[in-house]
Amino acid sequence: MVGPILRSLWSSTRKSFTPSSPPLSHSRFFSRAFAAAPAVDPAAATSASSIDPSRLRNVAVIAHVDHGKTTLMDRLLRQCGADIPHERAMDSISLERERGITIASKVTSVTWKENELNMVDTPGHADFGGEVERVVGMVEGAILVVDAGEGPLAQTKFVLAKALKYGLRPILLLNKVDRPSVTEETCDEVESLVFDLFANLGATEEQLDFPVLYASAKEGWASTTFTKDPPAETKNMSQLLDAVVTHVPPPNANTDAPFQMLVSMMERDFYLGRILTGRISSGVVRVGDRVHGLRNKDSGAEKIEDGKVVKLMKKKGTNMVLTDCAGAGDIISIAGLSSPSIGHTVATVEIMSALPTVELDPPTISMTFGVNDSPLAGRDGTHLTGGRIGDRLMAEAETNLAINVLPGLSESFEVQGRGELQLGILIENMRREGFELSVSPPKVMYKTESGKKLEPVEEVTIEVNDEHVGLVMEALSHRRAEVTDMGPVPGTVGRTRLTLTCPSRGLVGYRSVFSSDTRGTGFMHRAFHAYEQFRGPLGNVRKGVLVSMGFGTITAHALMSLEARGILFVNPGMETYDGMIVGEHSRDSDLDVNPVRAKELTNIRAATKDENVRLTPPRLMTLEEAIGYVASDELIEVTPKAIRLRKKYLDVNKRKAMSKRPKE
Repeated sequence: MVGPILRSLWSSTRKSFTPSSPPLSHSRFFSRAFAAAPAVDPAAATSASSIDPSRLRNVAVIAHVDHGKTTLMDRLLRQCGADIPHERAMDSISLERERGITIASKVTSVTWKENELNMVDTPGHADFGGEVERVVGMVEGAILVVDAGEGPLAQTKFVLAKALKYGLRPILLLNKVDRPSVTEETCDEVESLVFDLFANLGATEEQLDFPVLYASAKEGWASTTFTKDPPAETKNMSQLLDAVVTHVPPPNANTDAPFQMLVSMMERDFYLGRILTGRISSGVVRVGDRVHGLRNKDSGAEKIEDGKVVKLMKKKGTNMVLTDCAGAGDIISIAGLSSPSIGHTVATVEIMSALPTVELDPPTISMTFGVNDSPLAGRDGTHLTGGRIGDRLMAEAETNLAINVLPGLSESFEVQGRGELQLGILIENMRREGFELSVSPPKVMYKTESGKKLEPVEEVTIEVNDEHVGLVMEALSHRRAEVTDMGPVPGTVGRTRLTLTCPSRGLVGYRSVFSSDTRGTGFMHRAFHAYEQFRGPLGNVRKGVLVSMGFGTITAHALMSLEARGILFVNPGMETYDGMIVGEHSRDSDLDVNPVRAKELTNIRAATKDENVRLTPPRLMTLEEAIGYVASDELIEVTPKAIRLRKKYLDVNKRKAMSKRPKE
């Protein structure tokens, strides 16, 4: 990012020293490079003035999962002349590119007809709702992307509610109109559904009068009128960009007031340390200005750190560019402070009042992260101790406000979040960084109000073939779901759409069951609905497991005789230990088995003695499937090379003693 600039400065500074002078260390280089920088001349500063706030537009792109936000951002960047290195250029995290989802919000800016448009790409999954909540306060407008074939879904409702709460007037963009199944009648129907959604969420008269555009982000065009194939000269994104300039108001900013900025994003850089990104609420900031970090406390604003602005940066397209100053209403990145984080205020030294922070929805599930204490611990990872795990989790909680970390007993930490996907991404990142840890199954966070036990309930939208409806409804009835709406999917034959409310604890681990029940043809979307009265214990949602009672290498000979007992999770040649789960039992009880049993060898040869071992391929679990599968007396052992399921108590006698205790 800024590395090449500093490297060239480093080499030129080194050359300026005589051979007799001592070698210049990085620390001495930085102190000299920044100390030798000339003081900002006021006349020069005004000539390099900040952008006029009336030419600024701050816009967030919000939508449900897979409705085309990131592809749309690609086309908008390309329309404005940015160099796009690959498809989905805004998805810069490796896990985002692997899974095809957006995990973190990202901001960039483009220039269009003398206007500076600051665009924010947001995730669509309910688990990453905290990313949407914290950036909605940075913008004055939003593009609500809705799939013209699917219509508004569960997460559309969530992101739209956040936008309306902040008083934004969204622009409705019906995407994927190039699909053969989408007609003008379909678009009219979706538009009326979105209007009903606006009305149900308490939108004002002005917000209900939203502009509507039709687009195909894949083909790279948007239009104010319905069309399948626009003329060649208008087959681009210019009409959408014009609508943003027309309908999104410029920021209400005062450049004469003292500088204040609320930090909404944070990242780390090898050269510059902590980089804080946010929207300037008032004033102008220049390189070299004295600033300090503030945070809100019950007693008032508290100073965190004094410092100065070392670098000012702004994302242009896919590149980070340096700038000398920035004014109110603009979204900017600042380097120079090492302590402030998301939700804190950066201001000039004379200001002692912090800006109000963003209110986030509470977390709904928690998992306990602890040290890996299995017999195979320490073979794959490099970060093994409770202290290292705790430091990594605390660093994550700083950059991701939707995660809370609470220290627990004996080097364990309770991590609270929005869903198993969000916590699964965190575990996967830690695993790739060389951590080994043991993780408990997700637990729902209950509330008690006026003596009643409340639990988080989610709204679930399901679309399945007609022949699978009975199977899905039976499985969800065991999980305490209640159907609120059911009907055919418009425009398709033989498909049914179900809308249900279901407790979060009932949905843990259901996605993989749903995929196998519907043979991969079903869609399921979920979003947090509300806290409601506890619906009682779940029905029978899982069988027992096959538990290893031997230590060593698993043999094909032993697995051949175990296949009749249930579904296996392991291959021959894998390592196992006493208490590790090697398969799912065909009955509801657990069964202790010996998967390391070798074939007894004799000195008698016979053609009929050898058995040809043929094993059914095992069910190898991904991390998300493992999180949803484990029961309350089990743990997931996570290492950089393996994911294993195990019992909490490895000793069989201890397990029997603990099973007689009453459950919580």
